[in-house]
Amino acid sequence: MHKRSGPSALRAPAVPKPPLRRRLTGWAFVLPFTAPFLLAVVAPILYTLGLSLMQDRLVGGTQFVGLDNYRDQLSDPRFWSAVTRVALYMVIQVPLMMLLALGAALALDSAKLYAPALFRLGIFLPYAVPGVVASLLWGYLYGSQFGLVGDVKQYLGVTLPDPLSSGLILPSIGNVVLWLYIGYNMLVFHSALKAIPSEIFEAARLDGARARHVIVHIKLPAIRSTLAVATMFSVIGGFQLFNEPNILRGLVPNVISSDFTPNMYAYSLSFAGQQYNAAATVAVIMGVVTGAVAFVVQRRGMRGAI
Repeated sequence: MHKRSGPSALRAPAVPKPPLRRRLTGWAFVLPFTAPFLLAVVAPILYTLGLSLMQDRLVGGTQFVGLDNYRDQLSDPRFWSAVTRVALYMVIQVPLMMLLALGAALALDSAKLYAPALFRLGIFLPYAVPGVVASLLWGYLYGSQFGLVGDVKQYLGVTLPDPLSSGLILPSIGNVVLWLYIGYNMLVFHSALKAIPSEIFEAARLDGARARHVIVHIKLPAIRSTLAVATMFSVIGGFQLFNEPNILRGLVPNVISSDFTPNMYAYSLSFAGQQYNAAATVAVIMGVVTGAVAFVVQRRGMRGAI
């Protein structure tokens, strides 16, 4: 007999479909996550996208305007001023955050630190303070008339710069964020350092590697992916800057405007100006920008990670 040739001979045997009960069982396990995800994440995003494509007009009511809202916001100097301010804030704050947290984690991992538990608790404790409370606390410490800066000027007769002035308000806000989140990032880095196999350090010690060589050639490459993820989350948090400047605005309304950051600008458009379509447009633009920057940071940080 001759063997059959042609497409039918190469056709793979059909895989039987799983029974309906088995497929429904899988969906039943997925449903507890899928339903809240669709309601709490997907639905608000789609609703915001829809709002950004509409516009309320005096004549005709709500109308579809396409990309007109995006064109208006991208040509608004207030929007670009807020974005530029946040970008400048992140260029300084995020690298400084990572360096300080990494330094604290390496100090803990060195096993040469005196009272490491107290050191770890002292740095991590501010993370337990709510952001609103921390902003109020530092706002009153910064006050040149009523706070720590004012008391030092009054009792010591020393002239100090005003942390709440227009030239220093961004570093002052960055200091609040550093105080809050260095401890969290420190614990993330310290956990990653503890996961490095001890055999690697023993081999380095036998080869005569010094402490700085171990840090540069073993520890930092081993936690590179952790550094990338932490940096990515810090970048996302920087774009979401809202609580600290919004709280401090009550102390210095002439220095911090309602459009100081993109989130404050969107909040002002929505709740003060009743311009919900414009606010949704700002939210969509910032969501795209944040996602793109976070993706680039993660890809560059993960390159060559071990």
